[in-house]
Order: sequence, then structure tokens, then C-alpha cells
Amino acid sequence: MTSMLAIRDIHTYIGESHILQGVSLDVPEGRVVALLGRNGVGKTTLIHSIMAFRPIRSGSIKFEGEEIGGLSAHRIVRLGIGLVPQGRRIFSSLTVNENLHVGYKPPGPKARYNAERVFELFPALKERREHRGNKLSGGEQQMLATGRALMSGPKLLLMDEPSEGLAPLLVREMARIIRGLTKEGLTILLVEQKLSFVLEIADYAYVMSKGQIVYHSTPDVLWKNEEVKTRHLGI
Repeated sequence: MTSMLAIRDIHTYIGESHILQGVSLDVPEGRVVALLGRNGVGKTTLIHSIMAFRPIRSGSIKFEGEEIGGLSAHRIVRLGIGLVPQGRRIFSSLTVNENLHVGYKPPGPKARYNAERVFELFPALKERREHRGNKLSGGEQQMLATGRALMSGPKLLLMDEPSEGLAPLLVREMARIIRGLTKEGLTILLVEQKLSFVLEIADYAYVMSKGQIVYHSTPDVLWKNEEVKTRHLGI
């Protein structure tokens, strides 16, 4: 299958710490690919490397066949990569509506998602569209962070720990939303710790440990691998 995102042997440092040590993975178009691992193994650093928040020291990151490893973050967003960051990172002093409109919005036919479409996906946000971000629940903030990323018109959506801190009912709702987005043609790279969430929505899964990919398979095969689950996921 065609890889929308192809990462090859990337190395990323934070200061003198060698965080990503030769990471390679593929995200095929129209699929949900999950990246699993314990806290502190480098998952968020990989997301930051893709988005140019952290420069890679070596290796290659290609999006739709184009090298993006040396591009700036705003150019990467304009190419069609959106980010739902860990911790939501919404603007607490802005309203829901203002948060949705604060980022880049593609012109013309590329604008697949507008505010009304986001409100269709997340009806709770429509009811609270004039409420400030600090008045929203954790689940509503996650919906808002996702909606804000969709407003940039992404072809590829990076989601960093979207189930973190959510009640089980909201986790199931987020899974339903993600499945719906893929049916609309969106490609998703999902960083997660909850294997149960990944099993429900992902087409393929990678496991990271100490800055390296140590395992990859379909989620159902991963579920049957007790050694990987125990050693690298703490299950």
C-alpha cells in the first residue's frame, strides 16, 4: 500500500540526549496506525520531529513522497498534516468558536472541515460554542483540540494520547469519531498507551522502547504476544 508518511532511520536529540535512535515506520493512506509504548520512550518526540518542533539530526521523513525533514512547522501544516497535541493545548481564555478559528485554514476546496462540520462531529461543542476553554470538561477540551486540528484541512492527522484522562464512555466516543474520520478519507497516526483503544480502531501498530521501534504487527497479533505486552507495554 502507498505510504502517505514514510519515516526512515531518524535520529533526534534533545540537548545531548539521544532520544530517537533510528526510528522507521510507515503510515499508509486511509489507515489508522498506532504507536504504543510506555511513558518517556520517545513517542511524543517522534510527533514533534514530524512537525519540526524538534529537528532531526539524520534520517528521512517523507509526506506523500516529498521530503519534509527540513521544513518549518507552518509549511508542514500547509502541506496537510494536522496535530492534536498531548494535553490538548487549547487556549483557555478563548471561546470554543475562537479556538476553532485561531489556526491556519486552507482556502477554497481544500477546506474539508469548517466550524459547522466540527459541530456536527461534536454536538457538545456547538452547545458551548461561546464558552471559554477553561470552562470545558476534559472530554470537551479533547473534542475542541481535535476540531481545531481538523480546521486546518489535514490529509494526515497526528493524535498524541487522545484518550488520556478521559472517562471510558468518552474513550468509546473518541474511538467512534476516529473511525468516522477514516471513512471520510483521513489518515491517522495515533500515539497511545491504551492497547484496548488501539485494538478497537487501528489497522497496524508499532511498539517503541527506549527510542527504537522494537515490534510491529496488526493489533490482534500484538494482543496475542504476551512477551511484548509484558516487557514493553506493562500489561
